[in-house]
Formats: sequence, C-alpha cells, structure tokens
Amino acid sequence: MQLGYVSLQGRGRIDLVLAEVVTRLEGHDVALAGTVQTNIHRNDRPACDMDLRLLPDGPTVRISVDRGAEARGCRLDAGALEQSVLWVSSALENAEFLVVNKFGKQEAEGKGLSGVIADALERGLPVLVGVNGLNLPAFREFAGGMATELAPDAAHVTDWCLSALADTRRSHIHRDVTENRIRARR
Repeated sequence: MQLGYVSLQGRGRIDLVLAEVVTRLEGHDVALAGTVQTNIHRNDRPACDMDLRLLPDGPTVRISVDRGAEARGCRLDAGALEQSVLWVSSALENAEFLVVNKFGKQEAEGKGLSGVIADALERGLPVLVGVNGLNLPAFREFAGGMATELAPDAAHVTDWCLSALADTRRSHIHRDVTENRIRARR
C-alpha cells in the first residue's frame, strides 16, 4: 500500500503544493484521478471561493456556497462534493495514481472521498492526500499507521509519487508474470 500525505499550515498552502505536484506528474504522463483545489479570493468576502479541478480531464466544480459577506460556519456544498466523488470514482478505472486535495471533515466522518481513497488502495494504486492539522488525527486513524508523511515540497512529493508508481508498476509486472507462469503449467 502506497499512501502518502502532505500536511502544511497556512490557508491554501497544501493546495498550491499539490497543484504543482499534479502539474509535474502530468508532465511525466502519469494517468491521474482525483482532485486539485483552487481558492479564489474575493475582496467583498472574508472567505474564498473553493473550486475543484477533477482529474484527469474533468470539469472544475465550485464546492463552496456563497452565504454572504457576514455568514459564518460551513460553506461546503456537500452536493457538489458528492458529484465530484462520483466523477473521481469512475476515473479510477483508467488511473494509475490518485491525488486527493484534502482529507477534510467529510472524509473524517467516512464521507466525501474517503471511499475513493480506500477503493484506490484496494486496487493497488498509490495515493497522495493533503491533510490539514485539524483532520490529521482522523486521517492517521483512517490510514491505520500505513501512511507516509511527506515534506511539503513539490519536488520531494513528486519524487515520492514517481517512486511509488514505479514500485506499483513493478509489482503489477511481477504479478502478471507469475499468473502467466501458473497458467502455462496447467
């Protein structure tokens, strides 16, 4: 199981690192599934708008709700997130790597992209996840001690991703060769 995560303080900083990692992986022709978040700051609102780019070539989806300049509390559009989950889940079929922008409150509660992360790991795909400090304990429990913490540096994270992918590819080749030998003996 190849599960790596990045945790970094500061609003939107994890998103910037993961966006750069995704750009680098796309440059290596890695077949990706997942989400990359972009935060759009507005002068008339204290909180930004949140958009998800759905990988590999899906739409960009607004996952925040504008509740007004004075509104407080959760701004997540759970319906938009669930539609994004369906998209990413179907994209796993042709992917060799999953990137999830955030293991957030929804995932900590067993919703959101948590099922997609588990599905990707069951398929043997390496997974990279962004995790904020608030949800780090829930993520660690979810990962069961099997996740690797990565330094929040795009070059370092990209190297880990490419190494994890190479290990996965070697494992699949070994498995395929073994299965072919078993079939040949029958």
